[in-house]
Amino acid sequence: MSFYERQFLLRSKDVDMYRRLRLSRLFELLQEAAITHTEELGMGREKTLDKGLLWVVTMQQAEILRMPEYDETITLRSWPGETMHVFFPRYYQLNDAAGHPLVKANALWMLVDEKTRRMIFPDRYGVVINGLVTGEELPLPSAPPRLPCTEEKAFTVPFSYVDLNGHMNNTRYFDLMEDCIPAAAEGKRLKSIGTEYTSEVCLGDVLSLRWGAQDEECYLEGALEKPCFRMRMKYEE
Repeated sequence: MSFYERQFLLRSKDVDMYRRLRLSRLFELLQEAAITHTEELGMGREKTLDKGLLWVVTMQQAEILRMPEYDETITLRSWPGETMHVFFPRYYQLNDAAGHPLVKANALWMLVDEKTRRMIFPDRYGVVINGLVTGEELPLPSAPPRLPCTEEKAFTVPFSYVDLNGHMNNTRYFDLMEDCIPAAAEGKRLKSIGTEYTSEVCLGDVLSLRWGAQDEECYLEGALEKPCFRMRMKYEE
């Protein structure tokens, strides 16, 4: 099985005011790599979307050695891990032009029924992806530990945050996080991030957001009637 690999030249649309790759754009690149490679492996929309099955992310994480910057050429490599019952692990690595690692990341994907929004068993639908083990994989993501929350506000999901699955796209949560956490606007360098999505959020839903910080770590969570997501970030001291 081959890897997915693609080069990118970072343009102004890809970076933030500090000329570093925008966090949401990083996860967009990872998402697009996963979808494209899955299609190349023969598990494209005719096996999933056209049959009423939706790919969703349940957890993801990234370790950031250095965030790439404006006008820098980077290479993104991605590969699938061994399927775990209903979860499809996916691994990613961003390298600089010299081949040095910049970002390592992974995610757990699963399939849900478009109508019922319930998890499905992929083998019943012939969705099979053979995994690789390279020895370069991060440990699989887990639920981010909570931190005390000192701030809160309501957030209404706008049309621009909703994707073809009919819910707020996983990458938009990173924009939401950076709009809440002062460390991002202050230009502090992000070292790691972990996220968990437990319930989908749709157009017009009003999320109750709560967040807080402790030393160099920050935490954000959101809920409707029940918890929907949580994320924890670590910045440089």
